[in-house]
Amino acid sequence: MVGFEFGIKDIIDILLVALILYEMFRLLRRTGAVNLFWGILAFIVAWFLVTMVFQLELTGALFDRIISVGAIALIVIFQEEIRGFFYRVGARFSNWGHLRRRGEQAEQDVDQIVLACEHMSKSKTGALIVIAGGSELKEYADTGEYVDAAISARMIENIFFKNTPLHDGALIIVGHRLHAAACILPVSKQQSIPKHFGLRHRAALGLSEKNSESIAIVVSEETGHVAVAQEGKIRNVTRDELIQILSAAMASNDKEGRLFNFK
Repeated sequence: MVGFEFGIKDIIDILLVALILYEMFRLLRRTGAVNLFWGILAFIVAWFLVTMVFQLELTGALFDRIISVGAIALIVIFQEEIRGFFYRVGARFSNWGHLRRRGEQAEQDVDQIVLACEHMSKSKTGALIVIAGGSELKEYADTGEYVDAAISARMIENIFFKNTPLHDGALIIVGHRLHAAACILPVSKQQSIPKHFGLRHRAALGLSEKNSESIAIVVSEETGHVAVAQEGKIRNVTRDELIQILSAAMASNDKEGRLFNFK
């Protein structure tokens, strides 16, 4: 082993690498590929030890080739997520002047969503609403019909009114817009889900397992209860709890610049 001289440049270097690894972790977590991140991290550590610490030239050259090819493969596989990441970075710089207006808009949106859930709960109208976080959920939005409308209680209730063409499926909200309706979501295979939870609950839970930064709201057609699925867990919530959850989600999306369709 060789000795190291540690200075301010090394601290900056370590911080930059840590930032890159953190953003990579967030990127892969949204796609449900966290294990891939740990595999990449283990490979990077092994490459560092081989090339920088032990200075094994032949093994290091082999690792360099694998890294160059692997980087291209990762870019091809996660091109949609990478594009979304750079979009959010640009959005942070371009949207700083709109933070106050966004906060007011987010509050109005929460009120409209909660009002719609209250009305549908009373009438026992089944509904499944997704608040996208981290991505536009394009793969799921493509399975439904694009709406691109302002968030309003009447519009949401009309979409889920029984026997209408768009009532069967999920409504995806991206930013401050009703993005797409009648969308098909992945169904959770958890065995511990209570039996009184129906297909909508399983779909909400499945989505939250695949995309940990999104939340799904379910209005039960049988009981009228409102449930929220978040980070692979689902539970019934009160009106105040729903407001709190939605407010936090909207505020987080505003802060992270995830308002893809903000106007």
